[in-house]
Amino acid sequence: MMTTDAHIPIQPIHDCWNRIGVTGDHSCDKLRQYVHCRNCDVYAGAAQRNLQRPVGAGYQREWAEHFRQAADTGAQHDSSCLVFRLGREWLALPTSIFVSVAPRALPHRLPHRDARGLAGVVNVGGKLYPCIALGALLDIDDTENVARTGRHTFPRLLLVQWEGQAYALPVADLHGIVRYASGAVLPPAATINKGLQRYLTGVLPHEDMQIGCLDAGLLGYQLARALR
Repeated sequence: MMTTDAHIPIQPIHDCWNRIGVTGDHSCDKLRQYVHCRNCDVYAGAAQRNLQRPVGAGYQREWAEHFRQAADTGAQHDSSCLVFRLGREWLALPTSIFVSVAPRALPHRLPHRDARGLAGVVNVGGKLYPCIALGALLDIDDTENVARTGRHTFPRLLLVQWEGQAYALPVADLHGIVRYASGAVLPPAATINKGLQRYLTGVLPHEDMQIGCLDAGLLGYQLARALR
């Protein structure tokens, strides 16, 4: 008789499916009726007995030891952002302001509108969005398209929403969503250009990147200002 502990017997399970069933020699008469062992009452009964087997003291001791371990005191990933690239700069905005990501599209310029950063409007899924060139707002040369080694680059349109208004932001590349501990964000370096620095809440080290975390509130104000 099989046991998991010296004092707790377990009724043995006859794994006929491995001998005469679908993983055996297919000689079981029940296969004509059930086609597959998983449809058979014998297989179902064995599964039920397996779930109802007694729990041995050794098993209990193992899990008790597992739950006695001290909780991980490492920093919790309490924040998330979407990371993208403009020119040579990797930047991020909170995931909460994003609506979707779309393929890059050429904007159509608006007559008599020359607000800083306003590139025109783009059609995404049959809907028009004001297109804002972040490079112009942040003083970034977005013509410097330097890709990361070993990966393809695909320009995208980031659709964001601020105070009920949606905007399309063209970017050179998209890294994706990054979850991080807010305590891991470092102060911006003094060498960052002043146009970009005023929009940063900090810098997030991630893999081989130094990601500038943009102030969503300040940037949202400037996006709305471009439409006035």
